[in-house]
Amino acid sequence: MRTREHIAMIGCTAPSHIYPSLAVIRELVSRGHRVSYAVGETLTELVEPTGAELVPHPSLLPTGESTWPDDPASAMRIFLDEAIAVLPRLIERYDDDRPGLLLYDVGGLPAPVLGERYGIPAVQLSPTLVAWDGYEEDMAETLDALRTSESGKRYHAACNAWLRENGIERDAWDWLAHPEHVLSLIPRVMQPNADRVPPNVRFVGPCLDPERLADTSWTPPENGERVLLVSFGTAYTDQLDVYRACLEGFADSDWHVVLAVGSHVDLEDLGPIPAGFEVHRSVPQPAVLAAASAFVTHAGMGGCTEALWFGVPTVAIPQAADQFGNAAILEALGAGRHLPAEEVTSATLRSAVDSVAGSAEVAARLAAIRASVRAHGGVDRAADAVESFLR
Repeated sequence: MRTREHIAMIGCTAPSHIYPSLAVIRELVSRGHRVSYAVGETLTELVEPTGAELVPHPSLLPTGESTWPDDPASAMRIFLDEAIAVLPRLIERYDDDRPGLLLYDVGGLPAPVLGERYGIPAVQLSPTLVAWDGYEEDMAETLDALRTSESGKRYHAACNAWLRENGIERDAWDWLAHPEHVLSLIPRVMQPNADRVPPNVRFVGPCLDPERLADTSWTPPENGERVLLVSFGTAYTDQLDVYRACLEGFADSDWHVVLAVGSHVDLEDLGPIPAGFEVHRSVPQPAVLAAASAFVTHAGMGGCTEALWFGVPTVAIPQAADQFGNAAILEALGAGRHLPAEEVTSATLRSAVDSVAGSAEVAARLAAIRASVRAHGGVDRAADAVESFLR
C-alpha cells in the first residue's frame, strides 16, 4: 500500500518541455499521489488531463520561434527572468502546503531553490542531454563563447545574485550544469559520452504518453503508399521554403506525404497541393510515425526520441539550440541524414529521403536501436525512480 504524498512539479511553459514527462505525472496520480503542477496559464490544458492540481502563473516565455533571441545567453535570460518572477508566487503557494518532493523540467529553475528552502529533494526530469564528467573541458570553446559574451556575463551576474538572495552559494554555471538529482527521459543512445555521465543521473528512457500512442485520429492511406512525415515540432514551423521544396520534390511520387505546417505559415502561400499530400496545422505525431517510412524533422529531442521509438529513418534539418548536435548523433548512429537548411532544395530533399528510406543498412540499425530504446523501462521505471526519492 503506497503512502499518498504531495509531489510538486515545476514545469516550463513550452509544449516540447511538457510532453516528455506528462505520462510520468499521470502515472504518479494514478498511483494515488497528490501531484501539483506549476506551469504558465497558457498551457494548462496540456497538463489538466493528467489529473494533477494546476498551479497556473503568467509566463514570460515567447510563444513562437520568431520572438526568441538568436543569442543563446539572451534566450537563457528569459528562463531566468521567468524563474525570478514566478518564485514568489510559488513560495506563497507552497509555504503553507509543503510538498514532500519536487520534480522539475530543465526550465523549471525555481524548483531546486524551493528544495533548498524546504529541505527536500528536487529531481530534474531532463528531456535533453545532460553534462558528463569532463563536459566543461570537452565543450570549452562553446562554453567560453557563451560565458565571455556580454550577455553571458550579465546572465551569470543576475543568476548568481538570485541564488545568493535565496541562500545558495554555488556558482551559477555549475548550478545549472550539475543538478543534484536527474532522471534522464531521453534514449541513452542520444546522450553524448553516456559512459561518462555521473551516477546521480538515472536513465529511465523515453516516457511516451500511452494516450498519445493510442491516438487514432489519423489513419494511414488505404492504398499502401509509403508515408513521409514532415514536421518541425511546435516552435520551428516557419519553414515555407522547406514545405515548397517538399511539394515540388515529391509531386507525382510513390510517397504519401503528411505536412504538419504549424500556425506560422499562410496555407495559400504553399500554392497548389499535389495529389498524395495531406496538409495540416498539426498531426498526432506518434500515429503518423507508427506508419511512416521516413521523417523530415528539425531534430528536436522529442522528435528524435519518437523517431527512434518507432524505428523511422530521419532527414534532419536542424534550426537552433541542441538540434545540430542531435542531427549529428542521428547520422552517426546510422539512423538518418543531416541536411543543412541552406542546402535544402526539392532535389536534395527527395534524394536524402529516398536514400535513408531505401537503405537496408539504416533499417537494420534502426531495428536494433528501437529495441534498445523500448527496453529502457519508460513510464513505470520513471515513476518507481520518483517514488524512491520519497523513501
